[in-house]
Amino acid sequence: MTIQEFLGIELPIIQAPMAGVQGSAMAIAVSNAGGLGSLPCAMLTPDALRSELQAITAQTTRPYNVNFFCHTPPAPDAAREAVWRAALAPYYAEFGIDPASVPAGGGRTPFNAEAADLLETFRPPVVSFHFGLPSPALLARVKGWGAKVLSSATTVEEARWLEAHGVDAVIAQGLEAGGHRGIFLGDDLTTQVGTMALLPQIVRAVRVPVIAAGGIADAPGVAAALALGATGVQVGTSYLLCPEATTTPLHRAALTGPRAAHTVLTNLITGRPARGMRNRLLDELGPLSDAAPDFPLATAALAPLKAAAEKLGRDDFSTLWSGQNATGCRAIPAAQLTRELAA
Repeated sequence: MTIQEFLGIELPIIQAPMAGVQGSAMAIAVSNAGGLGSLPCAMLTPDALRSELQAITAQTTRPYNVNFFCHTPPAPDAAREAVWRAALAPYYAEFGIDPASVPAGGGRTPFNAEAADLLETFRPPVVSFHFGLPSPALLARVKGWGAKVLSSATTVEEARWLEAHGVDAVIAQGLEAGGHRGIFLGDDLTTQVGTMALLPQIVRAVRVPVIAAGGIADAPGVAAALALGATGVQVGTSYLLCPEATTTPLHRAALTGPRAAHTVLTNLITGRPARGMRNRLLDELGPLSDAAPDFPLATAALAPLKAAAEKLGRDDFSTLWSGQNATGCRAIPAAQLTRELAA
């Protein structure tokens, strides 16, 4: 079965949910173009989520996807937070920020009963998850209104686990993908492999449809993934320059400059490995550091530094997520890009 038949869409293109750089406008444009638009929900308050869902359902009758994280929030660790604040202390001093004025916190909420209550009103046709799956009870609620459930696997073991726990399709997330790694059965980054190596292995290992993600930036890349057994592809980075994206001017500038050619995995921005472009923070502290608190607790301490630097037109501490292949990034409407990817 093709992904078009499976999800009720026209084109084998899923727009990757990208928290922080898009909202409902992107999802609406892609869905109306025949792909599957996605709304990232991990950073939305319940009121914001309701507003975005109202916008989507008012402006498209096509299928769309809502995406949630499934992490277990860590217990606050004062000692770990102190180590992190100490690592950032020179930057606080440089920008005249009082560290005592910076609150600790998360900023990314896992899927919970409150979100399920809200979603049930709208009954989105597709719900996707990152970092595994929610509890069996919550998953049953999602399936109860007929939603198709997708989730990311970064290894064959994770794909088998997802199939055994009830997903309807697996997203094979290769190492090239921008943003957070979906790794959830451990934290060993040496297990992470490229899309074109991972994809056929997962296709052979599971019976559910497999969607390829990571490093796919244009129509030939889509064709290559489909030739290796994917039923569809998920594309994120190529959408970052579309007018519907909320990508900041600094982020847009970096995507069109030389830094886009060299991305790294870092845990400094949120506490969990994610792929993005280098900036001052990553260069000076090293992209992977034990000083960063567990996801998502690293975020709060960076917020005032990010704001202060961006006021000066600098991305020293900014979130600059990007996959390894930014060659598809163009400032064209998301609908046009969707159709070109499927050409």
